[in-house]
Amino acid sequence: MTDYGHDLLFGAVLTPATGRPELALGLARVADRAGLDLVSVPDHPYRPEFTEAWTTLSVIAARTERVRVFPNVANLPLRPPAMLARAVASLGALSGGRVDLALGAGAYWDAIAAEGGPWRAPAEAVAALGEAIAVIRALWTPGGPVHLPGKHYGLDGAEPAPPPGRPGIWVGALGPRMLRLTGTLADGWLPSMTRIPPADLPAANAAVDAAAADAGRDPAAIRRLYNLSPPALGSPRGWPERLADLALTHGVSGFLLPADSPGLLQLFATEIAPAVRELVAAARDGRGPSPAPLAARPTPDDGFRLSAERVWDEDDRPSAPPPDPRRRHDDREQAAGQRLIEVHDHLRAELGQLRDLLTEVAAGTLDPGAARSRLHTLTLRQNNWTLGAYCESYCRVVSIHHQREDSDVFPALRRFEPGLAPVLDRLADEHHAIQALVERVDAALVAFVGTDGDITALHAALDLLTDALLSHLSYEERELTEPLARLWGRDPGGGDGLV
Repeated sequence: MTDYGHDLLFGAVLTPATGRPELALGLARVADRAGLDLVSVPDHPYRPEFTEAWTTLSVIAARTERVRVFPNVANLPLRPPAMLARAVASLGALSGGRVDLALGAGAYWDAIAAEGGPWRAPAEAVAALGEAIAVIRALWTPGGPVHLPGKHYGLDGAEPAPPPGRPGIWVGALGPRMLRLTGTLADGWLPSMTRIPPADLPAANAAVDAAAADAGRDPAAIRRLYNLSPPALGSPRGWPERLADLALTHGVSGFLLPADSPGLLQLFATEIAPAVRELVAAARDGRGPSPAPLAARPTPDDGFRLSAERVWDEDDRPSAPPPDPRRRHDDREQAAGQRLIEVHDHLRAELGQLRDLLTEVAAGTLDPGAARSRLHTLTLRQNNWTLGAYCESYCRVVSIHHQREDSDVFPALRRFEPGLAPVLDRLADEHHAIQALVERVDAALVAFVGTDGDITALHAALDLLTDALLSHLSYEERELTEPLARLWGRDPGGGDGLV
């Protein structure tokens, strides 16, 4: 077991789609307001469906206040290290020091060569990365003109431009050569769960540690970050324990979540991250988790909207009677209070995956074989793997969920807590409104499948459903989590009507 003792960082990997640039910018603001530490975007200059990484990061930094930004990871063969060093220094000066640098040796060499970049063999690419890090560090060090020889990258009298603070240099490393370079030269290691799964982390960490020790460095000084994979992590309700285990067993202290859904980002920032920090702090202190009156925390509505259309007036929603602040909940009630949120988390997560799939199909970046493989990882999959089947399946699950609430859960709550009647009436009305939006998505889907591929109406319908559903789920959790904890705590099977 290896816990390097670093403070924990949580962040996002956003998709800077050329066709919808406002989406990534809006998600960055969600991450900033929700309390995440990092925001990153991939750097693939040869892919026209993505906006250019450094331009995107600059705008994100200008529109946020606290998150640090970085490329995930910078494509070195198409970005000379001297210019990278000055780009980081400039963005650091403009953002108040809120920038780091993640670097890769290069991949997709055909695409790089098509852009006029070099084609490098593996050993050559690693050597070039080592020289690039030396160039960057030299230009970040105060002093006179720098002379630095190099086969791939060098300096001949360049003037340094130190950035404010101390940006980290994190390396996206997979193979043995890259892991040795990371331990020798880098401030951090940034692999991806899809390429290095948790089972492979011990051996890779050992390689980084050995290289650091050989270089006279403290292995614990090298931060370990991880690009997560939501499908591999499973249901979000189990994420706190899984991420805490990654921190305590494998030394991971930076968790980067790929997310194009504001609800999932909000959940990650306000629910998952605090829970992971609590678990890790408790383990490091040798104590158990701190008890709380009610541990379940409703998912707040971040106010972010994709559509200009509105389904209802959110300002006139009634509120439940305030709970007794002196009330304490036993273990059964604590678990019951979490049940509604867990069911909603499942709906949010698969809505995010549906939106991701729609975006990829629209952009033409997902071929049929990849689509089939992706859909087979979703719990809502059908035998027919098409986008249409998944849209229909998701809409059906939302409808069934609301029907069961209306027929089973709400009547029990009315009997148990009569003061909830106005809230339950409003929630039932919103269920009907959401059902109409589900039917609108279904109609748009039928039109899309029956045409030559115009996806505009389907996108608009799904945007409006996303806005309404995420707002509704947050409102329902805010008003019903505590009453349901008391109700279902008396009847452990009482929440089965939601599933």
